[in-house]
This record gives sequence, C-alpha cells and structure tokens, in this order.
Amino acid sequence: MEKILVDGGTPLHGKVEISGMKNAAVAVILASAVTGDVCVLDNLPNISDVADCLAILESIGAKIRVVAQSAVEIDARPIRDEEPKMELVRKIRASYYLAGALLGRFGRAKVGLPGGCDFGVRPIDLHVKAFEKLGAEVTVGGGCLEAVTDPEKGLCASSIYFDCCSVGATINTIIAAVLAKGSTIIENAAREPHVVDVANFLNACGADIRGAGTSIIKINGVESLHGCEYSIIPDMIEAGTFMVAAAATGGNLYIDNVIPKHLETITAKLREMGVTVDEYDEAVAVSCTDTLKSISVKTLPYPGF
Repeated sequence: MEKILVDGGTPLHGKVEISGMKNAAVAVILASAVTGDVCVLDNLPNISDVADCLAILESIGAKIRVVAQSAVEIDARPIRDEEPKMELVRKIRASYYLAGALLGRFGRAKVGLPGGCDFGVRPIDLHVKAFEKLGAEVTVGGGCLEAVTDPEKGLCASSIYFDCCSVGATINTIIAAVLAKGSTIIENAAREPHVVDVANFLNACGADIRGAGTSIIKINGVESLHGCEYSIIPDMIEAGTFMVAAAATGGNLYIDNVIPKHLETITAKLREMGVTVDEYDEAVAVSCTDTLKSISVKTLPYPGF
C-alpha cells in the first residue's frame, strides 16, 4: 500500500484478543535451535517476522510443521552448523539471536548482520562483547558476524557487565550461555517481559537461569537441553495500543489475553488522565466518557513507561 486512510472520530467499542508478543516469539523461535530437540511453540502471532524466523531455521536444516493456527513444531535436531541465507537474515533485526544459539550449541557461528526497521543507530557491540567474554573470538566484516571458540574448551562462563541496558544483547547472552561451562552472571541486564519469556522457555528445556526480570541474571551451564511445549506471552505493546485507542476515541474496549502486570505503567498514566481501567486475571477493560486530562510522561527502559 502507498498510503493508509483513517476516518477518525468514532468511539471504539467491543472486545479484542491480543496475540502473542512478537519480540518474545522471534527470540524463542531462534533460541529453539540451541536445544537440539523438538519444541512446540503456541500463541505465535501471525506476522511476517515469525514466518521469516521459521524460514531462517529451515534454511539450516530445521524441520517445521504447523500444528495449529498459532502453533508450530520445530525439530532442531537436523540443524546444520552453517551460515543461514543472507537474504533471509537481512529481513529482520531478531536474526542475530541465531548467532547466540549456534555459538552455544556448536561452539561457532557465522550469521549475516541483521536488518529490520531502520529507526536509528542499533549497534551490536554489546553482543560482540558478551560473546568475547564467554571465550569466543569474534570478527565483524563483510556483512557478517563470525564467532569461534577453541574446540577443546568451548564456551566458558563469565561475568558480563553491560554499559547500557540492551534487550537483544541480554537475550543473546542468555541463549549462548545456557550450555557454557560454569556460572555466567549478567549485570545491568534488560528486564523486559520478553527477556523473562526466553528464560522461562529455556528453563522449560532444562536450562538453569535465575533472576530474569531483574538487573542481575545468573545462568548455570547445563550439559544438554531437551524439547518442550511452550506458549508465548501476550503482546503488551499491542494491548497498550488498544488501551490508548479506547481512551483517545472515548470508547469502551474489553482487551482479552493480556498480563495486567505488564501494563502497569500505561494503566497508571491512563488513570491519571481520567480513564477508567478495570483489571481482571487475563484481561483489562478500558472506558472513557470524560474529557481527558493532560499529564507529564517521562520515558524510561522497562519497567518505566
């Protein structure tokens, strides 16, 4: 489409169901490569990023089978230690998670530099730093990131401090470190729900990850992982968008399949504006009949606004 036309001014009413979180889904899909087993992932959003991640895994040997509308089976056993196709990797930003997965499983990885949305500088220096701290020799050039470990030593646990919070680097380090010898500690780790979701998925596969959701994460390396069945968490960004849309249009929406705790910051600000937000176990109801009040908002990394 060359343009999108929006006719506004109509209050939004009814019920919407939130899909699985994109940022968690793409990370969990690519993290499944480190398990070397069969995983069934449910509550996947029907978006191109998910399809691209599955295609990336297929390109290096994984067997993908759709088992339901929002569920797929990923057989990571046949995955080969090789570079995925550049044209696939360049489609999305999240493709760099494959580097952590292949490095953790095979002790080496070569993956094209990621693509994705161009909305500012998004370096991968923290990913490189983490891989090097875990004992890999990393080179970046020719449009690729290549990481190699000593075949006899493999990855070894380390203490890693990130100069700034990075969701991508935190997740990639977790994925790479789950099979590393010893205990890896990540300080100043990102605290986003999708970091927790990836850790929960890997723990369900036999990993030993503690502290996800806090600024310090400890990963005790294990000998091997196994497959599991896992459901992706709901998308708090999609849910928040509908919450704001209900408030902005003076509407009334029942938003189902959410985790209300993930929405606390936006809920607090909407209530400050005079919006009614009712929380349930797995849903929120948002309604607004009065004129909205002005507020001040300061953006911060999660759990900030």
